[in-house]
Amino acid sequence: MERAQRKIRSGKVISDKMNKTVVVAVEITESHPIYKKSITRTKNYKAHDENNDARIGDTVTIMETRHLSKDKCWRLVEITERSIAL
Repeated sequence: MERAQRKIRSGKVISDKMNKTVVVAVEITESHPIYKKSITRTKNYKAHDENNDARIGDTVTIMETRHLSKDKCWRLVEITERSIAL
C-alpha cells in the first residue's frame, strides 16, 4: 500500500522565537467569486525546524507530516532563499 502525496507549501518565515519551531506565512492568490478581483490570502503554519536553521525573512519549503504537537503538523524541507542579515 502506497502513501499518499504529501502537501508542500512555500512561504516566508515570520517568527523563529520558539525552540525547533518556525512560523511560516503562506500567501495564496485567488479570484473573487463575484467580482473577479485578485485576493491575496495569508495562512500561518507552524513547522518543525530540527536544527533551528531558519531565520525571520527566509523563504522556505514545508511539507505536511504527522502531528508533532497540538498545532504543529508541518516540517521544514529546505531553506529556498536566505534573508539579508541586518
